[in-house]
Amino acid sequence: MDERLKKIIDESQNIVFFGGAGVSTESNIPDFRSESGLYHAQQKYGYSPEEMLSRTFYMNHTKMFYQYYKENLIYPDAEPNDAHKALAKLEEMGKLKAVVTQNIDGLHQKAGSKKVYELHGSVLRNYCERCHKFYDVDYIMDEANCDEGIPKCSCGGIIKPDVVLYEEMLDDNCINGAVDAIAKADTLIIGGTSLVVYPAAGLIRYFRGKNLVLINKTKTSYDDKADLVIYDAIGKVMRIDS
Repeated sequence: MDERLKKIIDESQNIVFFGGAGVSTESNIPDFRSESGLYHAQQKYGYSPEEMLSRTFYMNHTKMFYQYYKENLIYPDAEPNDAHKALAKLEEMGKLKAVVTQNIDGLHQKAGSKKVYELHGSVLRNYCERCHKFYDVDYIMDEANCDEGIPKCSCGGIIKPDVVLYEEMLDDNCINGAVDAIAKADTLIIGGTSLVVYPAAGLIRYFRGKNLVLINKTKTSYDDKADLVIYDAIGKVMRIDS
């Protein structure tokens, strides 16, 4: 672990981590908002990722929505990386009180984190829009459960991922929990995000603690407000050697 970061962690008792796509890219999950992700979507589907992952597109082009969604947002073989593992370890030690994530892959929980606020939902949870029955990700990926690629419930209803699409509101309970955790933190570590996706990025204004740490490969608009800025891969920076 970076020595400057280690010193801050050692002196902190109430840490919250706020993470974005950069945390998952080290587990080989591509960022669909990246230039390559944008180019791939336009070339193959004729739409931008933001268009295809919108509520309107889901309602009007459900088949193509699911084609894009299954091919680009679900990575069943992905494993937690050193950042996920370090955060789970810090929670186990009693240092880290919560993880707030923009990611939808469930890797924080897979690494062992218990208190995770998933701002944008999770691909691991899916619900029938008609009867609200729960389905896991394996069910919706099995073509035997689909009608032309669209997963169907036993009642005949369409199954929707528990993922917050563009044009949809974030879950109030999740937002309130994240705000409360950030407001109480003495240290806020932000990693793998350029802090441009709102409303999630606006959550950091609730931080009133002592140490604001930014870990990202590129600069962000909040760098001048941070107590420590590290431009590097988050897994490398946070790795805890056992």
